[in-house]
Amino acid sequence: MASPEGFGSSSSASVRDAARDSIEGRTRGLRALLPFLGPAFIASVAYIDPGNFATNISGGAQFGYNLLWVILLANVMAMLLQSLSAKLGIATGLNLAEMCRREFPRPVVYGMWIIAEVGAMATDLAEFLGAAVGFNLLFGMPLLAAGILTGLCTFAILSLERYGFRLLEAVITVLVAVIAVSYVVETVLARPDWGQVAYHAFVPWVSGDSALLIVGIIGATVMPHVIYLHSSLTQRRIVPRDEGEARRIFGFEIVDVIIAMSLAGIINMAMLYMAASVFHGSGYDEVGSIEQAYLTLTPLLGGLASTVFAISLLASGLSSSTVGTMAGQVIMQGFVDFSIPIWLRRLVTMLPAIVIIALGWNPTEVLVISQVTLSFVLPIPVISLVLLTRRRDLMGSLVNRPITNVLAMACAAIILLLNALLIYITLGGILPGASS
Repeated sequence: MASPEGFGSSSSASVRDAARDSIEGRTRGLRALLPFLGPAFIASVAYIDPGNFATNISGGAQFGYNLLWVILLANVMAMLLQSLSAKLGIATGLNLAEMCRREFPRPVVYGMWIIAEVGAMATDLAEFLGAAVGFNLLFGMPLLAAGILTGLCTFAILSLERYGFRLLEAVITVLVAVIAVSYVVETVLARPDWGQVAYHAFVPWVSGDSALLIVGIIGATVMPHVIYLHSSLTQRRIVPRDEGEARRIFGFEIVDVIIAMSLAGIINMAMLYMAASVFHGSGYDEVGSIEQAYLTLTPLLGGLASTVFAISLLASGLSSSTVGTMAGQVIMQGFVDFSIPIWLRRLVTMLPAIVIIALGWNPTEVLVISQVTLSFVLPIPVISLVLLTRRRDLMGSLVNRPITNVLAMACAAIILLLNALLIYITLGGILPGASS
């Protein structure tokens, strides 16, 4: 049994056998965990996509270390929501979009599908533009040619799925590792103030000027399309024989989520504190675009820093664009029981980015606005996920505990509050500390 286009649902025999040994206690430790690692790493790619580069660089350059708390909050929210998504797939054998189609009234389902597609398009726009900018910065090619090359590279990565989901997972994991190593290098070169990092990671700070970026960081970090995708990646990957096995599988998936999302959170914080240390700390508060960041890094830290930055951006764009296309397939098939060839979806979703490049719009401004759009889309999958995973008739022994329901609804409330705050600011409201 396979999910849309086969993404992540059917296990290869070797992975299935290794997972069975783990579930039944014949293997232990890291070896027991290995068959279950992968789904959260694919999901984590969306949490370090080019939209994160745009919002984190803008936030660090303008406000220094002050917005680190937003990244930490968003990452904790992401861990909870991705865990619930993984659990839904394990417990029901269906992904979130399929469960919505089965459980909710048809008009509601169509509305959810349209909103989810808007979110998927906003996501794909950011990811595609980011990869194109990465090619442009590294090789000096025109953005339009870079955009076309991005599309071809994404086709190539997606085609690997025909050789088994493990190969696709491995390629995406390598790209995530490239981003992580890049930011280890950037951290060494930037030499951030660790006292400021520790303080602002836990002490909230908000001003009217920062409202757009706070909402953008939430939108860039907690991604609606991978909430749908994660449940698809676990729904038939390892099929439990009973509820006891389902609990054990979910226990392994929790570890997968913690490792992958922690890595994504650290990378996001590194993006912001690098910008805070290098740009804000040197008086370059107006560095608001990815291209400016690349050009400014060279005189401040040397050519290595700017090259490493461009490599990480390219790896982020290619990997997240691949994952975004996968999520789009899951969303369409799940909500309306219809799918199109993966190459056609990739072709259609890359067209808006190509048009934006051809019109000469600022890629970073488009990236930030796309992330704000995602924050407005996000409450829909969050609320539906909580409504479904709190039902014992659907989830069995994996039903949410009361505290889990409270925390998940708190996530939705925070997102709605931040969105309301943005609307208030947009309509002329002024927060204490905002510049006139």
